[in-house]
Amino acid sequence: MAIVVKSRDEIAIMKEAGRIVSGVRDLLVDSLRPGMVELELDEIVRREFKKAGVVPTFLGYHGYPATVCISINDEIVHGIPGTREIQDGDIVSIDIGCTYKGFVADTAVSAGVGNISPEAQRLIDVTREAVWRGIRASRAGSKTGDIGHAIQTYVEGEGLAIVREYVGHGVGRQMHEDPQVPNYGKPDTGTPLRPGMVIAIEPMVNLGDWRTKRDDDEWTVRTIDGALSAHFEHTLAITDGEAEVLTLP
Repeated sequence: MAIVVKSRDEIAIMKEAGRIVSGVRDLLVDSLRPGMVELELDEIVRREFKKAGVVPTFLGYHGYPATVCISINDEIVHGIPGTREIQDGDIVSIDIGCTYKGFVADTAVSAGVGNISPEAQRLIDVTREAVWRGIRASRAGSKTGDIGHAIQTYVEGEGLAIVREYVGHGVGRQMHEDPQVPNYGKPDTGTPLRPGMVIAIEPMVNLGDWRTKRDDDEWTVRTIDGALSAHFEHTLAITDGEAEVLTLP
């Protein structure tokens, strides 16, 4: 797949998609409470996306059965919302995307429910900062390895582990386009960044081992050792200066 450079008009459409999806993302976080059933979050997405006139990108993607990924505690990504109740002290990772006028915006956030442990809060804080470290490294003339290096050195410097088996990616008319954007790497390696490229940066950070395993549902990915995990993601456009984050309210 060739790397696609977007026009200003296309990026403007993606920015509107990002505004919509980030608003729903934040609504989901505000809705989290102990005793809530995961499927309630899927219902909120369906309702809000219908009101906004956007398509849930995840629904039906390679057969995925929901509008949003809900991953709890040791689940890293791709958790399917079901009848499980969210508990006090859980870390809930929400990954969501919408398609507007043929273009995709993709975003994720992790949040604590009720009274979470200090180590869980620190995990969330480090992962949130990690995505912004990657964003600040995303400049025309840099390379994808610079992004990964910025994320990896920060996370590992905090004594946490960066997942290597799942990475960021280009975004556009498809949710996953070239280039891949690993959350680890060496400076001045990988794909060069140039204005008009749109990418999603999404560090997944574990308290324990960086390795993963997949459940029998063929979707849910969790830590290999049962340690907690957190996940943040933003879609951003490369410009002549600082990257423009598209998935902000």
